[in-house]
Amino acid sequence: MAEKFDYRAALKNVPHKPGVYQYWDSEKELIYIGKAKDLRNRVSSYFNNPNVNAKTRVLVSKIRDITFTIVDTEIDAWLLENSLIKKHQPRYNVMLKDDKTYPWIIIKNENYPRIFWTRRIVRDGSKYLGPYASVSMMHNILGLIKETYPLRTCNLALTRQNIEKGKFKVCLEYQLGNCKGPCQDYQTESDYDHNIGEITDILNGKIGAVLRGLRADMEEAISTMNYEYAHKLKRKFELLENYQSKSTVVNSSITDIDVFSIASEEKYAFVNFLKIMNGTIIQTQTIELKKRLDESDEELLTLAISEFRTRYNSHSKEIIVPFKVDVEDSSSIKFTVPKLGEKRKLLDLSQKNVQFFKKERIDQYEKLNPEIRTERLLTQMMKDLRMNQLPRHIECFDNSNFQGKYPVSAIVVFKDGKPSKKDYRHFNVKTVVGPDDFATMEEAVQRRYRRMLDEGTELPQLIIIDGGKGQLSSAMKSLKLLGIEKQVTIIGIAKRLEELYYPGDQYPLYLDKKSETLKVIQQLRDEAHRFGITFHRKKRDQGTLVTELDLIDGIGKTTSGKLLKYFRSVKKVREATEAELLEVVNTKQAKAIISYFSAKVVE
Repeated sequence: MAEKFDYRAALKNVPHKPGVYQYWDSEKELIYIGKAKDLRNRVSSYFNNPNVNAKTRVLVSKIRDITFTIVDTEIDAWLLENSLIKKHQPRYNVMLKDDKTYPWIIIKNENYPRIFWTRRIVRDGSKYLGPYASVSMMHNILGLIKETYPLRTCNLALTRQNIEKGKFKVCLEYQLGNCKGPCQDYQTESDYDHNIGEITDILNGKIGAVLRGLRADMEEAISTMNYEYAHKLKRKFELLENYQSKSTVVNSSITDIDVFSIASEEKYAFVNFLKIMNGTIIQTQTIELKKRLDESDEELLTLAISEFRTRYNSHSKEIIVPFKVDVEDSSSIKFTVPKLGEKRKLLDLSQKNVQFFKKERIDQYEKLNPEIRTERLLTQMMKDLRMNQLPRHIECFDNSNFQGKYPVSAIVVFKDGKPSKKDYRHFNVKTVVGPDDFATMEEAVQRRYRRMLDEGTELPQLIIIDGGKGQLSSAMKSLKLLGIEKQVTIIGIAKRLEELYYPGDQYPLYLDKKSETLKVIQQLRDEAHRFGITFHRKKRDQGTLVTELDLIDGIGKTTSGKLLKYFRSVKKVREATEAELLEVVNTKQAKAIISYFSAKVVE
């Protein structure tokens, strides 16, 4: 038996300060890392809170040692937590599912720097801009740079000494106009560096500053009548302006802002990041997080924010988020939850991206594993309908009658979110006289579940009544009579506004029209209606035919049934000869049938 951990003794050493805590198991393996603005309060909550979920209880049962690191602020704890999780990847921490190596644009640390893309970072003093989650976006930017700024692509050692000695000759790139020939001193180093400065501004999203500089240079070239140079500047200006128009999503005065949004499921969460500079999105990415301890959206979002800001080396002072984040350090970072305006548009854009990514990823999972969709759907239904168990077995009732005649009830059954047609049933109403829909529902529900109880069959988790409060109340009477009203969830659906009613609640529940829960309920209701109508029409048609034969003197229900069984229809009974009729009925009855239909012809 494992030695019990004395957490009270361990807590005495944990201070009331911000920091990061680590939990270790009996094998000295790091199993969890967390942050806190008050270490002792946070750590003690794991051991003293009786309402923690099952996964957290498992984690606590494995803790055999606690270590911690004190930091100055909660922001520091936030950043340290992220770096430690990435380094150690503890078993019970959220897993960031993102194993890609994203490309960077590098400005090489050399004379006459080259600009190209790479996936490998070398600490040699070069500038790395990115990473770029969208490779096509990166190539578009590099294409713009190549078209706008002629730069060298060779790997020659262009030192001042080598150039002055004439060691190099211009290549084909110079002849094509893609390079200005710095290798033979055709381009000065200051002019080349000026271009590199403008390119750096463009990569940092500061296109507006570059455009203003180009406009000033154009005006100066025109004033000195250097029209050829002015034309070149104008072409460069138009290329950059066109690129900016495709990239700007909000007012250019919104600068250096990070935007985050989150969409979560039971086991996974997805976080989108947008980096805004001068109204332009210069970086964007969505990542997936796998939950380990039923973490809240706030916990997952704060972890993802730290990861993205580290990955993209972001130092933005303002972060736009969809809800308040409990990180106290307003002196260095401002968290904004916008309600209106341009910042709200940015948040909406981020949320559209994360929702699309979530749907796409879940669709992929569910195609490979259909059972995942079933579990997710049933879990969502359980939450939407305020149930305490998954609705694996659902039954839906519908009534049909024709001007008060031929009343029938139909029941359809869904198991694991799909129709189970072998379990469909219909009922001929026995105890109700006249068009009483409420009494018909009461009888059908009572007969259905009385039989299930007698046979020891497992009851459904959810019962749906096609109708409003009246039909629902009638169904509840039967459930109470049988003593099972607390064993199942029962709801009524009213057709007009798709309102969902609960017993004893005068106010209906409205689900989103696009929700999967409502779609399943509608499918059940429509299937019950179809199944009931089909049975009702068959009974009504049979009833209409038999009733006409019943009008003949001397012909009762038994005889009319024999006639229909033999001749298959009233029409054939009408056309039959006396000899043919005598095959089924006696002479008196045969003469009565012939006399009846002869009189109908005369009429």
